[in-house]
Amino acid sequence: MIRLKITDNKDWIEIANCVVDNESPLTDEEVKSVRRDIEWISNQKIANLQLDDNPNLFVFPQSLGYHGDDIGDGVIIGFSDGKISTGNIMGFVGVNQTQIDIRSRFAQTDGNDYFLHYMLQKVFAINLFDLKHDTSAERIFDFLFYLFPHFLRKAVAQGVFKKYRRFEHNDANIRGPIDVSRHIRQNIPFRGTVAYTTREHTYDNELTQLVRHTIEFIRDKEQGQAILNNDADTKTAVNQIVMATPTYNARERAKIVSQNLRPVRHPYFSAYTDLQRLCLQILRHEELKYGRQKDQIYGILFDGAWLWEEYLAGVLKKCGYTHAENHTGKNPITLYNNNPRYPDYYKCKQIKDFKYGDVIPDENDVLDAKYKMLDFNSAARDDIHQIITYMHILPSKRTGLIYPSRKSTIPKEFNVYGMGGTIRIIGVNVNHQAIDYKSYVAAMVNVESELANALKAQSNTQPNAE
Repeated sequence: MIRLKITDNKDWIEIANCVVDNESPLTDEEVKSVRRDIEWISNQKIANLQLDDNPNLFVFPQSLGYHGDDIGDGVIIGFSDGKISTGNIMGFVGVNQTQIDIRSRFAQTDGNDYFLHYMLQKVFAINLFDLKHDTSAERIFDFLFYLFPHFLRKAVAQGVFKKYRRFEHNDANIRGPIDVSRHIRQNIPFRGTVAYTTREHTYDNELTQLVRHTIEFIRDKEQGQAILNNDADTKTAVNQIVMATPTYNARERAKIVSQNLRPVRHPYFSAYTDLQRLCLQILRHEELKYGRQKDQIYGILFDGAWLWEEYLAGVLKKCGYTHAENHTGKNPITLYNNNPRYPDYYKCKQIKDFKYGDVIPDENDVLDAKYKMLDFNSAARDDIHQIITYMHILPSKRTGLIYPSRKSTIPKEFNVYGMGGTIRIIGVNVNHQAIDYKSYVAAMVNVESELANALKAQSNTQPNAE
C-alpha cells in the first residue's frame, strides 16, 4: 500500500516528490502504480464521484450545489503530466493500492493536523480523541461512528420519519381489503379469520428500522455506549427511534439494508437522506471491506470552505450572529420581491423591517467566511461588492471578511465612500505549534475569546467615511 501526504490548496507537485509514510522517495515502479490509481480519482467533479458505484466515498457537505455553491463542480485532485494539485478538499481518499491523505495547510510541522480535527470536533459536536493521521480504510470508516450522532440529531429534529406502509393481517377484525390468495392459503378450511391488508401512516418503517439497526450495531462496538450517550440530545434521539421501532429484529438487517438502497427523498424530512446514506455506509462496511472491487474509490472528504463556515457559525452564534445556512436554505435575507440571499453571518434586522428615518443600531454587522489567506488588496472584487451589498440591504454600518490566518491578526478597517460604513479584513489565528491536541484546543479557545472581544469592541466604534 502506498500512502501519499499532501496539503489542501497545493500547486502542481511531482508525484515522486510527495511525502510518503516512510518518508522515503517513491521508486519508478511505485510512481507508475500511483499514476494509474490517481487517474480514477483526478480531474472528475466531486458530484460525479458520489454515485452508487462509489458507495464508500463520503463527501461533506452532501447537499452539493443545492444552494448556489460550486462544491460539486470542484475536483479532489488535479492531475497532469505526472503532477498533482489540490483545492479546498481535505480528508482521506483511496483507490486500489494508493491512499492519499489531504491535510490542512495549517497542519503542524510534525504532521499532526490539529486544525482539521478541531473544526471536525466543533462542527459535528463529538468528543474527538487525539487523532493520528492513519489513512487505512479501517480507521477511515471507524470515524463514521463518530459522525452518526450529528446526523441522527439533525434528522430527528425534523421529527421521527413517518410514511405509509402496507401491513398484512389475518384475524376476525377486518379493517382493509381482503387478500384472497393469501386467505385461501392460510384459512382453508375456514377457521374464523380473514386475511386482509391495511395501509397505515406509521413511524415503524424501513427507514427508521435502518436507523435502529445502526444504533444497535454501534452499541455493540467498543466506544458505542460513549458515542450514543455523547449528550442529552443524542440520547433523546436514540430513545425516540427505539420507541418508534417495536418490530425491530436483529436477524432482518440484510433485508432492511436492501429495502433502503434507493435514497429517500422527502420535502419535509430532508435530513433523513444524509442519515440514510451514513447508516448504509456503517452497516455495509464489512461487506464493502471484504468485497471491494477494483478501481472503487473510498474515503471521507471535507470541503474546507464549508467546514470553516460551519465552525465559525458556532463561534459567532455566541456573539449574537445569525448563520444564514445557505446549504439548507434557512435564515436568508430578502434582496427584493422575496428574492433570497445568504450572507454567512449577520447581526441586524433586514431593511424591510425599518421605517424611514430609523437610526441603524451600532451593533449591526455582516460577516462573510473565506477559506483562504487574505488582505484587502488580495480580496476578490466580487467578494468586496457582495459584502457591501449585504451591508446596505440589512442595513449595517460595518461588514467584513473573516479567514484563517497563520499569525495573530488585528482586524484591518477601511472606510467606504458614498453612504459610508466600514469594511474589515479579520484573520483568525489557527496556526499553533502545540505539543499535543489538548494544548491546541486551549490555544484556540483563547483565540475565539479574543475574536469575540474584538467584534464586541468594534460594535461600539463609530465608522467615519473618508
